[in-house]
Amino acid sequence: MTMAFYLDSTLADDVHRAVELGFIVGVTTNPKLLAQVDRPATDILPQLCDALGEQGIVFYQLTAPTVAEREAEAHRMAGLRPGCIGLKIPCTTENLAMLPRLAAEGLTCAVTAVFSAYQTLLACEVGADYVIPYVNRATRQLGDGIALVEEMSTVCRVMGASTEILAASFRDVTEVTQAFQAGAAHVTVSLDLLEALGDHPLSVKAIEDFSRFT
Repeated sequence: MTMAFYLDSTLADDVHRAVELGFIVGVTTNPKLLAQVDRPATDILPQLCDALGEQGIVFYQLTAPTVAEREAEAHRMAGLRPGCIGLKIPCTTENLAMLPRLAAEGLTCAVTAVFSAYQTLLACEVGADYVIPYVNRATRQLGDGIALVEEMSTVCRVMGASTEILAASFRDVTEVTQAFQAGAAHVTVSLDLLEALGDHPLSVKAIEDFSRFT
């Protein structure tokens, strides 16, 4: 298992910047981020794929009101760029029952909005590629988002599943680091948070101190 960073954004400029830095392997979007861009998702997703390049995955979250409509939505969105667009499937029992049909077609499937170990158990059972906990939201609503990641990681390991944790929703760089320490294989973060991971006030001071000798 290789640790990886994803960029949480619907802006092609953000993706270009993250790719330029060389830090990311994919992009995640969500309905809130897509609503902030005044264009349809069918236009935005191919643009993000172009910015990312052919080696990465851009994730789209299903939102249609019924299972049948969500399946149709999955095929429509994944078909925009076959092999380059993955599906974020909100964690409900009926959605988990749908997942094997999509996975059997070779579609990359991530179960999102996971808030418990037992949901993780079923996601592993149906063959999800990823499970996505909202770490900071879980801390605010359940008390400890990092403990949730630990519980999910234990389930994946005990199940012997290939399902990996792609953690989302972070307050700061410390929380990102704690998610990895708790067992997340991957994280998705905003561009601001991604860039902040390489900085520290004491690093800046040390560089300034040494610059006096050059």
